[in-house]
Amino acid sequence: MRTVEVLFVIVILLTAFAITTQFAVLPSPSEAFGTNLRGLSQSTLEILDAKGVLSETVFKDISDPAWAELQKALSASLPLNVVYNMSVYDLSENSEGVVTYELVHSISDASLGANSEAVSSLVTSPDVTFTQDPQKVGESTGQNITLYILNCSDANGWWVTGYTGQTLATEFYNFLSPYFTTTVLINTTAQLGSLLDGTFSEGNIQNAVVINTFGEAVPIPSSYAANYSGDLAEYCYVLGQKVNNYNWNWVSIVGYPFYYVTNVNYFSSVDNGWGIYGMEDDNVKQAGLNAFLQGLNDVPYSHNSNGITKAVNVVYFSSEALELFNYYGVYPNDYQTSSRALSKSVLLDTYGLSATELFTRPSSDPNYIPAATYTNSEGGAFTAVGLTRTPDARVAVIGLLMYYHPTIYKSVFGAGSTTRLVTLQLSQQGGA
Repeated sequence: MRTVEVLFVIVILLTAFAITTQFAVLPSPSEAFGTNLRGLSQSTLEILDAKGVLSETVFKDISDPAWAELQKALSASLPLNVVYNMSVYDLSENSEGVVTYELVHSISDASLGANSEAVSSLVTSPDVTFTQDPQKVGESTGQNITLYILNCSDANGWWVTGYTGQTLATEFYNFLSPYFTTTVLINTTAQLGSLLDGTFSEGNIQNAVVINTFGEAVPIPSSYAANYSGDLAEYCYVLGQKVNNYNWNWVSIVGYPFYYVTNVNYFSSVDNGWGIYGMEDDNVKQAGLNAFLQGLNDVPYSHNSNGITKAVNVVYFSSEALELFNYYGVYPNDYQTSSRALSKSVLLDTYGLSATELFTRPSSDPNYIPAATYTNSEGGAFTAVGLTRTPDARVAVIGLLMYYHPTIYKSVFGAGSTTRLVTLQLSQQGGA
């Protein structure tokens, strides 16, 4: 009985195999074992374009010998059993935005048959030059605005973990100098003193932008440190007055602004409690920012140690700010962590400042602003980026560009027909 059962199973299996073989549709040998024609076509176009062969040829007259050289290069780039057709099209667009394609020339080595794959690529003329020239900040209103970047060699930073004020100064210079007629590095606290006194010889002091690259610390000239040694927060009040009088935009790039004052020579034996010498927080801390705001609004000074910041955690750039990423080619992460957001009720309601905000306020803390440029209608502005360390210079850069919004002038130089569409169609001959 066992033998009969085994034979019966074998008959069933053989019958099933015969039926399956009869009705199965097998792929052709080229499909079963062939080349990935679409990938081959794409890589071939990319290689020819990278070598300059495509751009040097497809804009030439069809009688030019360069077409024959292109065909040789194409044949040499493909396996022997792969045939091709390359077509080049001129593109034109009518007033309604409809694009039409006109065949310029084609080259091929055989009939492709029914089974083929094709890819296309846009090629730009080598005679075309694209340029982007930024408008200078203040140019539209006839102002010659200078960018001053604090690069004081005799100052230390805080809340700039991984950086120094000097390295950040270089980064801001590279980002922002194209947007200003004049960019000046303030290399010592003595030079900062001259700038505050209005005697600094470089640039235009009035209407300037001043970037403090030292995070929560602000450099202080020795003369100012001596004058306000009894209450160093009053130095921050003077800074606010200067911003008002000179119509500056003072930029704080990260953290709690004006929390420390720094001068490594004057405070050589003093540290901030965290082992960073040359910094002093006595009578400063929260009082420094309050003092600055008093000076900015030109109200009488009073020492006020009330904190006006709050941690609001993860925040997201506003849609208006996100649109500027591509426009200016600056790409910070679209979300950040804000541990030093400023109080709306103090800056906007108490002091009457207006805010150009960089982030969407979190719904859980709508009374706190993560980052913005605050404008005083009587003169002066204050850009405060209340994010946690480590600072991303691109955030402050986007903040400034959003506030001033300089135009990017884009130009194309070259022939009228600047772009052509190249299509490469491949087919495989024979079997495996």
